[in-house]
Amino acid sequence: MTVLCAGHINWDVTIHVDSLPEPDGEVAIRRQIQSGGGSAANVAAGLVGLDVAAALYGSVGGDDTGALALRELDRAGVDCGHVFIDSGATTSVKYLVVDETGEVMVFSNGGANESFCTETISTDLLGGADHLHLTSQSPETAALLATLASDLGLSVSFDPGRRVADRAYDDALASTDLLFLNQREADLVVDVGVLSPTAPDEMTVVVKHGGDGATVYTPEGNHSHPGFAVDPVDLSGAGDAFAAGFLATAIDGDGSLGSIDEATASADALAVGNACGALAAGDVTARTELSWGAVDRLRERTEPQQDQ
Repeated sequence: MTVLCAGHINWDVTIHVDSLPEPDGEVAIRRQIQSGGGSAANVAAGLVGLDVAAALYGSVGGDDTGALALRELDRAGVDCGHVFIDSGATTSVKYLVVDETGEVMVFSNGGANESFCTETISTDLLGGADHLHLTSQSPETAALLATLASDLGLSVSFDPGRRVADRAYDDALASTDLLFLNQREADLVVDVGVLSPTAPDEMTVVVKHGGDGATVYTPEGNHSHPGFAVDPVDLSGAGDAFAAGFLATAIDGDGSLGSIDEATASADALAVGNACGALAAGDVTARTELSWGAVDRLRERTEPQQDQ
């Protein structure tokens, strides 16, 4: 099985502090780390760590930062052959300021992370894929990718991110089989009338509750897992790790999501997703090296939190 992940590829500068500064304030930097980032890239790297082949479709600039980002992904085993290099742009850099509780403040520049566009898409892009995973990107690109994938018989998942309510993702959502939202995003889509996450008509919706686990909602019912208690270090990227774990468990060998409405399959996918999210929350950057060994060790030594 091969998953094509489409969306942003960034370079992250993660700055750890004791607490976020007040206006006109100043705090000391305890630790500063540079690494690859971007939701699509993070999920692709996570899938490879969980023994799922992953290809990446996105864009970087023609600068040294873009070369660093691609080199790191290549070392992780991600197929970057479809990545568009925009020679006239700079690679997007995000500055993440993380306090001692793991809460994150993000400063970003757009750079080249949406230089990939509808003009560079063809059915050849999806030819070797069994599943398409979309992350934040332009609505037009997301819609074309989702429609093409659906027409080719691929299953489609979508994690639109914090801008789900103010970008016109309706056409992409119409071809989405599996939607990932955090609790804030789920509340936003209800407020603006995009959809009802807890009562989906056709798709499956997974709502991530942070440290309190996650719930999967299907037209047939819902299932929850309470998550694992860990001491958070950096919450950035935890949602991407969750998505990688959930997809690696839920997608069948032919790329379908046919078994996801079964209680046992949903519970296992949620447990693995929560374990991967917990591993990411305990790491110092937005991209965590996932593996089944790490997932199993966490599940063996950490009791799930009390069911709600």
